Amino acid sequence: MSALDCEDRADAARWYLVNTQTGRERLAMDHLERQDYRAFTPWTRKTLRHARRITTVRAAFFPGYVFVALDMSRQRWRPIDGTVGVLRIVKAGVAPVAAPDGLVEAFIAAGDEEGYVSFGADLAVGDDVRITAGPFEERLAVIEALPGPDRVRVLLEFMNQGVRVELDARDVTTTGDAHRRRRDILVTGLRR
Repeated sequence: MSALDCEDRADAARWYLVNTQTGRERLAMDHLERQDYRAFTPWTRKTLRHARRITTVRAAFFPGYVFVALDMSRQRWRPIDGTVGVLRIVKAGVAPVAAPDGLVEAFIAAGDEEGYVSFGADLAVGDDVRITAGPFEERLAVIEALPGPDRVRVLLEFMNQGVRVELDARDVTTTGDAHRRRRDILVTGLRR
């Protein structure tokens, strides 16, 4: 088989969404790969709080879902529904629905060598962000500085005061303009 034929086969594959059992994304991926399917899920860090302990664990970016690359002209998709850890492949009617072109590829490109997805490369001073890991998880903040390639210093409101915190850039995500008014109040409060 020529290199051109291999490229044509790779190009014919599309990514499809597979619904997994809760918390069983890694198990489902292992079993799909044992059946020679190419599986992918973007990972993120999740902070867990229990009994005054804070731990960070690996979690699926889309809990309960993985992506599978299929060439519908050569591969059967029905065995996926019977795979350990899988509930069903997402379908419209009786046929699986392909993910939009470029979606999964963007997640693959944003991933590091461990599979963690980071969209932090587009961060800029003044951006509104949501903290996604650590003790300040789910808090809104504003980027004050970018001290290093993988670091970000943010301003956040904590106990009615503005607080500066330095974080890993992978632990923040942009929010758009959702809380611009709160940001203006926070920045004004820090200048006093």
